[in-house]
Amino acid sequence: MFERVPLPTPFHVGTVNAYVAGRTVVDPGPDSEETREALRDALAERDLAPADVAQVLITHPHPDHFGLAAFLREHGASVVASPEAATVVRDFPGRLDDEQAFLSDFFRRCGMAAGTAETVTQLPEAFVHYAPSVSVDREVSAGDTVWVGRDDPTVEEREVTVREVTGHAVGEVVFAFDGAAGREALVGDNVMAEITPNPFLQPPPEPGAERPRVLPAYNESLRRLREVGYDRFHPGHRGAVDDPAGRIDAILAEHDERTDRVAAMLDEPTTPVAVMNGLFDDLPVTEQFPGMSEAVGHLDVLVARDRAVAHERDGTLSYERA
Repeated sequence: MFERVPLPTPFHVGTVNAYVAGRTVVDPGPDSEETREALRDALAERDLAPADVAQVLITHPHPDHFGLAAFLREHGASVVASPEAATVVRDFPGRLDDEQAFLSDFFRRCGMAAGTAETVTQLPEAFVHYAPSVSVDREVSAGDTVWVGRDDPTVEEREVTVREVTGHAVGEVVFAFDGAAGREALVGDNVMAEITPNPFLQPPPEPGAERPRVLPAYNESLRRLREVGYDRFHPGHRGAVDDPAGRIDAILAEHDERTDRVAAMLDEPTTPVAVMNGLFDDLPVTEQFPGMSEAVGHLDVLVARDRAVAHERDGTLSYERA
């Protein structure tokens, strides 16, 4: 039902997959002139123009996935996302400010030099240009349905069900439907065929709240997704996943292997920065945000499994084997 449309991005990950079904577009890509032209061409191949798009579905609020939603909404499309994602995309610069304020301090507590922490947290400002803020017209949660193909004779009318997933990004959802392969789903970046997703660190949902433990939540979300018994996943990057259960098992196994590597580093109190350096030699500053996300994520898993304990002394966090 949904046709994959690879779109160019300026990011290291390469192309992003938009999906088109009739007058519905899912994850339209970042806002750049190159991406706009590629999307226009893809729509034209289907005898459509941007003004013909009726709705835009957003799996998660990362710039490479929602950036062109504002462009399509200006042409008349309705934007659909989860309430949590709607809060992010409504004021993306404000969300980035919140992340920078929290993570700059958090990285210093993790053992990172103050200047490096400031640089690492300021780097994502370059993404703002590709992700103009956009209002969401319909907020959807788990169990809600979205209709694709209504009032569009070019595509069979089909019901798409919203399912929540946790960990990869704030407010991420998958869109499930019955397709040619059986039970299928558009899964954003939650499960990909050739890439093991790295759930990025997130600030607390509100001041004074606990920092989300994103990797433990993501691992548990993957297990729940596996239990559903999907036959095919359509991811945000690269090709389709035709063995969803097998791919989820492989991702979880890779996570467990890296968690065990981190556990082996904790013979004595160790900072998250030292763990990051142990996992990745000579990591450039441009890659230290995902590097810290991995290090802290696996430490969170060890704490959740009672395999490690965290201490904070003199404003510095350290972890050691339980």
